[in-house]
Amino acid sequence: MINRELYMSRIRPFIGLDIIKVLTGLRRSGKSVMLELIKEELLRQGVTSAQFLSFNFEDMNNIPYCTAEALHDEIKKRVSAVDGKSYLFFDEIQEVRDWERCINSLRIELECDIYITGSNAKLLSGELATYLAGRYVEFVIYPFSYREFLMLYREIYPEATEQKVFSSYLTLGGMPYLSNLRFEAEPCRQYLTDIYNSVVLKDVVKRNNIRDIDMLERIIAYISANVGNTFSANAISKYLKSEYRTVSTETILNYIKACEEAFLLYRVRRQDLQGKKILTVNEKYYLADHGIREAIFGENLKDINLILENIVYMELLRRGYQVTVGKSGEREVDFIGTRQKEKLYIQVSYLLASDDTISREFGVYDLIRDNYPKYVVSMDEFDFGRNGIKHKNIREFLLMAEWN
Repeated sequence: MINRELYMSRIRPFIGLDIIKVLTGLRRSGKSVMLELIKEELLRQGVTSAQFLSFNFEDMNNIPYCTAEALHDEIKKRVSAVDGKSYLFFDEIQEVRDWERCINSLRIELECDIYITGSNAKLLSGELATYLAGRYVEFVIYPFSYREFLMLYREIYPEATEQKVFSSYLTLGGMPYLSNLRFEAEPCRQYLTDIYNSVVLKDVVKRNNIRDIDMLERIIAYISANVGNTFSANAISKYLKSEYRTVSTETILNYIKACEEAFLLYRVRRQDLQGKKILTVNEKYYLADHGIREAIFGENLKDINLILENIVYMELLRRGYQVTVGKSGEREVDFIGTRQKEKLYIQVSYLLASDDTISREFGVYDLIRDNYPKYVVSMDEFDFGRNGIKHKNIREFLLMAEWN
């Protein structure tokens, strides 16, 4: 079990406090493992395992407790046998009907520390905001970064070169369980396909009462094929019409939103760097895990420039950046990352194979006059940095501790 210190460093200050810790993210991205890492941290702090009460609501043994009343009564009964403070862990809490009322009641009634996980962003909307306003903190758990993937891959194949590891990362992605399959291509592909089907059926279709599953999958396929490209719902509608499927832009937007809420897709807005405003048309989308794209739709290596963008975007999210696409005149900067008072610009390219390519990738910064860090990231091994603009090989860039 890899120590995901990036997340533990954020969670640790809240351990033991009267505030509910909510771990969200894509199904199978490692939320359950994070609960185990939190337990290990508590044990190091002197808490005993007898103080832990854990429920995984994907386990059929816990079906009797999938209502607020039943879970509340069971917890009250079990806590009565605990000596001292109780530590409550609820995995995939969204399976419990009216769970918000139960969690809020437990927080008020008991001397306890509560941790919950869920696979849908709706977990933090609606009633939860009403019942628990100001009493919860959210941590989004993402699939493995390249650094985490490298660590596990090297445990199994210690002689693997970094180039070999990154090549595997490009096609397999970062879902944590892949190490149990020894990163072998066919078992990993099957596993990722099953994750995709589970997310679509359980977290998108079921939770949003979607009837036209074929249409949903066509929309996901279109977005997957166009990762990193700007397009609108109207563009998807026209494409589907050419496929003899008619659908309104409103339906398309609702389906995309459902995929975002399931943490399968991420939308990135465009920012006009001259006018300092957010543009509302032709946004970009990225996938939570590029390995799922390869398993379902293929061609990651053919579309390697798009996949590199996807990898960099997800790394920005892991590190806590808010991300937009920057429009500067007729040019676009792939990513603008902001975090507290920090800011940086990133342009992603496959290879700087010609003078024209170099001029294009570095030239996007010509109209940006501030002194924040500016990067061009590519697969090149040689440093093409110039005029204060940094150039990094993508492997090196992903392994850097800081980008300032």
